[in-house]
Amino acid sequence: MADYEQKLGIKLWAEEDRPREKLLLHGRRHLTDAELIAILISSGNKNESAVDLSKRILVFYENNLTKLGKASIPDLSKFKGIGEAKAISIVAALELGLRRKETLEEQVIQVTTSNDVFKYLNATFSHLNHEEFWILLLNRSNHIIGKYLISKGGQAGTVADPKIIFKVAIENNAANIVLAHNHPSGNLMPSDSDNKLTRDLVASGIMLGLYVVDHLIFANKRYYSYKDDDKV
Repeated sequence: MADYEQKLGIKLWAEEDRPREKLLLHGRRHLTDAELIAILISSGNKNESAVDLSKRILVFYENNLTKLGKASIPDLSKFKGIGEAKAISIVAALELGLRRKETLEEQVIQVTTSNDVFKYLNATFSHLNHEEFWILLLNRSNHIIGKYLISKGGQAGTVADPKIIFKVAIENNAANIVLAHNHPSGNLMPSDSDNKLTRDLVASGIMLGLYVVDHLIFANKRYYSYKDDDKV
């Protein structure tokens, strides 16, 4: 009888406590993260319900959806009861959530402060465990007309080629640009190479009439701004 109950799992719960039924009755905001993941994976294993398995996955990733969002399909498939198909469902759902957030942040269409840049790009950097270098392209009134990935690298750093940066900006008729990259180490302070690159790009931009208005460094959902520090 015990094995029978374990296999039924969620089906034995009161209807208002089952994730799908709970969502229908009370709305999505009333579900825990584990319950939402349980809906994605549908079933658990012979020893755990879908919710219990989801809780165990979340605990492994310190109940942090950003860390879970970095997990690969092979990583998730190591959990008993999570095959490739379920792992793909989890990865796809978290990626959709990230893209939804990025779409919402595109509503910030004019850059007036460093925080505007942070809100616009935070979702781009928040899930990364490697370094990436992006630029925002602005028109003369500092409305955002595009964002471009310039380079990506490892945990130690990435190379941002000034020729590529200004080529992209000129081809897209930008008047101003914002530089942005992340530090996977969590250290917000700019390195000597960050400072040199910023100085060189600011100087080159002045010669071209294409101005670098700020350079942001992202780390642990925080940021450092060269403009706020009076370095651009």
